[in-house]
Amino acid sequence: MNPKQPPTTNTPNPNQKKKPNHAQFSAYVKYSGLAFQMIAVMGLAVWGGMRLDDSLDNRFPIFVVVFGLLAFAASLYALIRGLPKNE
Repeated sequence: MNPKQPPTTNTPNPNQKKKPNHAQFSAYVKYSGLAFQMIAVMGLAVWGGMRLDDSLDNRFPIFVVVFGLLAFAASLYALIRGLPKNE
């Protein structure tokens, strides 16, 4: 070992920046976008059901329930279709 050189260690240099993993970032953006899409679809379905129930003067909010469940099922279907397949 040369006395002028400091001993080498396996610790990382704190001044070096880690490179971001683009695959993880891409997956994060994809699934967070899907979550906002699910919220928007269910919100619009419930809002539409409320408007329809109000216009028809229903005692029980049947359209809110039906549209909400349909929107949930459609969102869940879209989520399952968007997941990667493990073959």
